[in-house]
Amino acid sequence: MEAHINSIDLSSLSLLLLLLVLSSILFLYGKQGKRKSRPNLPPGSMGWPFIGETFAMLKYHSPFSLGRYLEDHTHRYGKIFKSNIGGPTIVSTDAAFNRFILQNEGRLFDLSFPETVRRIFGERSLLTLSGEGHKELRSIALKFLSNDKLRTRFLPDVEHNVLQVINSWKDGLCISGTEEAIKHGAWKARNRGHKGKICQFLARNCNRASQFPWNSILEGSQVSISDCEIGRIVDLRMEEIRQGETKGDSDMLCWCLTELKLPKEKILDLLLGLLFGGFETSSVALSLTIFFLGHCPRAFQELRNEHIGIARKKTERGATNLNWEDYKQMEFTHCVVKETLRLGNIVKFLNRKAIEEVHYQGKSTINIEGYDIPRGWKVFLVISSLHLDGSIYKDPQEFNPWRWQNKSASTVDLMPFGGGQRLCPGAELTKMELAIFLHHLVLNYRWELRNNKEPTAFPNVVFQEGLPIQVFKINNN
Repeated sequence: MEAHINSIDLSSLSLLLLLLVLSSILFLYGKQGKRKSRPNLPPGSMGWPFIGETFAMLKYHSPFSLGRYLEDHTHRYGKIFKSNIGGPTIVSTDAAFNRFILQNEGRLFDLSFPETVRRIFGERSLLTLSGEGHKELRSIALKFLSNDKLRTRFLPDVEHNVLQVINSWKDGLCISGTEEAIKHGAWKARNRGHKGKICQFLARNCNRASQFPWNSILEGSQVSISDCEIGRIVDLRMEEIRQGETKGDSDMLCWCLTELKLPKEKILDLLLGLLFGGFETSSVALSLTIFFLGHCPRAFQELRNEHIGIARKKTERGATNLNWEDYKQMEFTHCVVKETLRLGNIVKFLNRKAIEEVHYQGKSTINIEGYDIPRGWKVFLVISSLHLDGSIYKDPQEFNPWRWQNKSASTVDLMPFGGGQRLCPGAELTKMELAIFLHHLVLNYRWELRNNKEPTAFPNVVFQEGLPIQVFKINNN
């Protein structure tokens, strides 16, 4: 009996020990599994509850720098860090990581815009669409903005508008460089009486698009495409086409109606996207060019010498207007344009979000195991960091157009128009606009800046006082 009882005790003890061992194994395995499932995020700070680090990120700063927030965080955490900017966010000033995001757009990442932007531009705009819808609209835009159309249609239109703006100036006149740039930026609204209305509409809503979402709600600034001023102007334009008052290929609206036979809704989506994108970029870029050249007399003189030569050749062939060959000969002008777009940083960052769980392994990651990007997290690609990288550009915060002589504008080192599948379709048009304006500007006027105040970024680039300048007529006789 005693032996039997001892046998039972030993069996029970063995069973108990076995259970303890199994429980320990399961516990340790569970902890290890949980550890593995936890995302390996980059270092960083999530900031205050709810608001995170949004205000610090968007604080006014010079567009010729990253700003204190990014400089402090990259120094503390590295080029890739986590934050909370309107939600959990990965912020990147790393060129290789940014290229990885853009190369995987549509597969691992998608577009991410604040609700304000979607409310103003609409859900079907070229700026806010993604996937097949965006591909379709972008393909239409690229077809319309081809080199052939730039040469035959847009160049004469741009030059005509430039002359209208510049010929309205008088010797010694004090003007707002920003306002004059806006007048030029609205040339795309080329029909009688519509330019002023569209100019006001674009300026008002480009500013609203950069504000916080609740500002737009409080202001009641939601834009209905069918009810807005642009929509009413398009209705009038369509009626002119129907009654034969306008040629079928005279502008993009006519082209879409007659060549592509697109419905009104899709035409509005396309036009609003192109107008907003082109207006903001070209008007700000022109203001920045006037600012930079005002601080660099040497660049102004070299630019003027180049255009005196082009004007002389134009006179010798008996022409009064520029042609495509003239534009292609503006070599130093192209250097000035590239340098303006690099240092001006009109597009500071791109917004994306992860649509899948993503693991990134790159040379720049502090952790040799790489980083995880949880699904649904936003990603801010700071492309201005590329333009201000001292390892790529010597003295990156200096305006130096000569750095582009004998150097191609690689899309890897220069991204003023974004990148990847969403590269701006109007990039070449914007560069041509700037070159044509500069041709007539430096041939006819010199100018002085009335103050030395730099523009600010919040996050879009603005001259707080409108870039006041005084223009002086040049006698070319």
